Order: sequence, then C-alpha cells, then structure tokens
Amino acid sequence: MTLTAEAARLAAIEVLRPTSATVQFPTLARGNVFDSRQASIADLDDLQSGDLPYLPVLSLYTEDSTVETRGGAADVSDNFCHMTLEIVGELAIISRDDDADLDYVDAVAGSDPEARLVLSAMMAQVRKELLYSERGYLFRRIVTHCDKIEQQSHTVPELGLRFQREFMRLTLTIADDELSDDGGLTGRIKTLFDALPAGSYAKAKLTDLAAHLAGETRTPLTEITLDPGAGPTAGTTLE
Repeated sequence: MTLTAEAARLAAIEVLRPTSATVQFPTLARGNVFDSRQASIADLDDLQSGDLPYLPVLSLYTEDSTVETRGGAADVSDNFCHMTLEIVGELAIISRDDDADLDYVDAVAGSDPEARLVLSAMMAQVRKELLYSERGYLFRRIVTHCDKIEQQSHTVPELGLRFQREFMRLTLTIADDELSDDGGLTGRIKTLFDALPAGSYAKAKLTDLAAHLAGETRTPLTEITLDPGAGPTAGTTLE
C-alpha cells in the first residue's frame, strides 16, 4: 500500500470518530469506529447489559492502492494514484456457537425493516461526513476525488440468510507519496499530521509510521568525468 492510502484511512477515522467528541458523534456508530479490525466482544459490553438490541459499528480497511505513470516521458513523481477504502457497517450482536462453546461478534441476521433503516442511515452519514461535511476537510486533504462508490449488502442466498451488514467501497484518487531524502512524514501526509488534533488516534498512528521512515544521506558529488567516446554513434550529428 502507498503511505498516502494508509493516511487517507486514518483521516477518515478521525472524521467519523472525532477526538473531541464525547456525547455527540457524526454517525450512529458513535465511538464504535474501528481501524482495520472487526468489533470484539469487549467492544459490545453495553449490549451484554441488555440496554441495546444491537450496536451499530463501522470498520475501515485500506483494500488496495495503485500507482500508474502518466506516460513514458513522466518522471518518477508524475503518477496517477488510486486506492479503495472499504467501510463495513453492521448492526453487531454477540452470537453463540454451542458446538464450539464460544461467543463471537456477528451482524444481526434476518430481514428487519427497522434495522435496515438504521444501517442505511449510518452508511449515508458516512458518505456525507467524508465527502460533503465541514468535518470531512481532513479526509479531503489527502483524497482529491471520489471516483466511484459501491455498496453491497451481505447475503448468503444458498442458505437464505441476509445479514444487517453493508460493504461500502470508495474508489478514490489520491496524491502520490512524496519521495524525499528527509526522514519522517512528507508532502500531504505531513500536512495532514499537522492538522490533526493532539491526542487523536490518527496522529498517534502517523507518529508511529514516521518512526519507521529513516532519512538518506547521499554521497557528495566530488568529480565529473567526460568520456569523448561516449557521444552519439558514428554518422549522427547533434543540432
């Protein structure tokens, strides 16, 4: 994955789960927005107390990224860059596997019109926050354009099952990583880092990322050698 693709996912997490939010959150998932993982049983502790029939949650994944040169004459930094951000929204419950004698987290199964409206509203909120709202400016610092949005419900037709889970895949045009001799973060990723609030999850993860990016000290140029025999081939001229 390109580093910019990872930064875009982290920016989306800050937009959907703002560091400053304590009571009011931008989506029905509230603080239950997870980075590259599914909700765990520990995350559903409130559900075990019986005060909710399910817990709306969001999980964000960087699915893929591509870098394509703009042409044969383009230099190393002149590229088209894209990524796919997958956002999985579900109405989570704790299920029981009696055969294995264990509990696990799964989405509500079955056709429930009210639950479907809750799930659809949450996914609509995600789209609005990232691509339209004022809060989404952090995400749009990294993402230059949303090319396509695909949404798909989770069904298993062979078993007649329909889960209250939806997959949203955003195909995004993003900036390329800025290649530099300097260590740490560069380009738009550094701009995003500076704009993130202190104490945010995204800023902490970008700090960890920067620690892995060592700088490079180039060998100084001390001599230039001209080789007359390395010119154009015989019979050609330079004009």
